[in-house]
Amino acid sequence: MDEAAVIRYVTETFPGVNALEASGDTYFIYDPERDLPPKYQQPFVTLVTGDRHDQVSDLERPGVFRLNVGVSKETYRGLLGELPGPPGERGVVETGHDFTVLDQVLPHPVYAPQSWICVLSPSEATFERMKPWLAEAYGIAVRRVEKRADAANGSAAQSLES
Repeated sequence: MDEAAVIRYVTETFPGVNALEASGDTYFIYDPERDLPPKYQQPFVTLVTGDRHDQVSDLERPGVFRLNVGVSKETYRGLLGELPGPPGERGVVETGHDFTVLDQVLPHPVYAPQSWICVLSPSEATFERMKPWLAEAYGIAVRRVEKRADAANGSAAQSLES
């Protein structure tokens, strides 16, 4: 798998996804109308290609990228055990994992406490294994946006009734 194949899969599989690119990284946001205010544009999957955000994965190696996926707490626990505490002094979570290992499901080095997992340069077999987690992350994002819309519509309806 390469970055282009991952980007193609996510954007072609999940409706309403906006893939935002910045500095070589791609952030996948559920925004079906392309009108979410920036403060609500929360990615559910990211593809990171360099060490701009953290250096623990050594993403400057040729051909290495990190696919990050925000899953449910239950899924995270089933894969990796209890959620770790917040990042320590080095700015990463202390889990005992080698965050440079390729093609293995790992806790995200920074966002694991929020139940994010990651894989560095997944093989096709590992990416196949990740597809249900990508779908889960998408579903979480859809529900989050729908909940905000319902809350906004409820507030608007309540204002009209007043």
